[in-house]
Amino acid sequence: MTLPKTMNAMVTMGHGDLDQMVWHAEWPRPDPAKGEVLVKVGACGLNNTDVNTRSGWYSKTVTEATTGGAFEEVGEEDPSWGGAPISFPRVQGADVCGTIVAVGDGIDPARIGERVITDNWLRDPTDLSNKNKTGYFGSERDGGFAEYTTMPARNAVAVKSDLSDAELATFSCSYSTAEGMLTRARVTDQDTVLIPGASGGVGGALVQLAKRRGARVIALASEAKHADVNALGADVVLPRAPTNLKTALSGEKVTVLADVVGGAYWPTMIDVLECGGRYTCSGAIAGPIVEMDLRTFYLRDLTFTGSTVIDLEVMPNLVRYIEQGEIQPALAATYPLSELHAAQTAFIAKQHTGNTVVVPWRQ
Repeated sequence: MTLPKTMNAMVTMGHGDLDQMVWHAEWPRPDPAKGEVLVKVGACGLNNTDVNTRSGWYSKTVTEATTGGAFEEVGEEDPSWGGAPISFPRVQGADVCGTIVAVGDGIDPARIGERVITDNWLRDPTDLSNKNKTGYFGSERDGGFAEYTTMPARNAVAVKSDLSDAELATFSCSYSTAEGMLTRARVTDQDTVLIPGASGGVGGALVQLAKRRGARVIALASEAKHADVNALGADVVLPRAPTNLKTALSGEKVTVLADVVGGAYWPTMIDVLECGGRYTCSGAIAGPIVEMDLRTFYLRDLTFTGSTVIDLEVMPNLVRYIEQGEIQPALAATYPLSELHAAQTAFIAKQHTGNTVVVPWRQ
C-alpha cells in the first residue's frame, strides 16, 4: 500500500476555546516507531477528556462545571487529567476505530489489515499495572482526530464485528470508563445501581453494562430522553434531579451510585445510598466541588472509589462483550472531522443521547 506523506488533521494548538482546534489539510503523516502500528482512522469518538484537556478544566484553579469553553484562569502546572502539562500542538481524539496499515520494527506484519479499536491507556510495558506510569492516547501522545495515527501495538485491540467504524468508535472511552467503574465497585446481580446523567456516553454505557451484570438500574435523565434511556435497558427512569429523590425512588434500595456528574445535587444522591453502599466516580461534568457530610460517609459504612486508569482486564472483557453482541452502540451523530467544532459544540450541549463521532473524510 502506498501511503500519503500528509493527511487531514484537526490540531489543538493550546488550552482554550474551540478556536484552539485548527484544521490542517497537509499535516505530516506519522510513521510507526519500534513496537508501534500505524492505523488508518475510520472514525473517532468524542469524549469529555478531550474537551476538558483542551479547555484546561482539570486544573485545580478551575472550579466550574465542564463547559468546553475557555476558563478565566487555568493553572499551567496541572491542566491535564494526570495533573501535569502536555505539549502542543497536539492531535487529540482517543476513541479510534480503524485498520492497521503499517507496523514498526518488532511487530508481526501479519497484523496489517486488522480492524482495531483503541485501548486508550498508555502503560509502561515493563510495569503495566503501575498507575503512576500511565498516559492517555490523544493527550500524552497524538490521537485520532486525523486520517492516520500511531500507537503502541498493545493499544490497538483487534475486534471482529459487523458494526460500522462509527459504531465501534463509540466504545473505547465511554464503555471502558463505565466498565472500569462497575469493576472497581464490584457490581453484581445483587445490586441496585443509581446512574445520574444516564443519557450521556458514559451514563448510557453504565446502564447497559450494569444490566449485563444482572443489576437493577435506576437512571436519572431529562424527561425528553426517557424513551432513549429506557431503550438502553434501565428498569426505572426518573427526572434528572427530583426535588425529593427518596420519595421518587418509591422504596428502591440503592446499593451503588455510579456517577460522572457531581455538582450541587451530589449530596442528595449520596444520601440515598443504603448502609454498606458503594460510590464510584469517574467524572464531574456538573461541577467538581461538592458538599459532603462526613457523618453520612462513616455512619453508613459507605465505600468510595475513584476510577480513572482502568484495570487490565477491562478492555479484553469489553471487546468480548462487543463480539458476542452483549452490548450495543448508542451512536447519536456522525460529523466530518473538518466539522469537529460543530460536533464538540453539540456534544457539550448534551442535547444528544449516546455518543458522537467524527470521520476523516477527505474534503
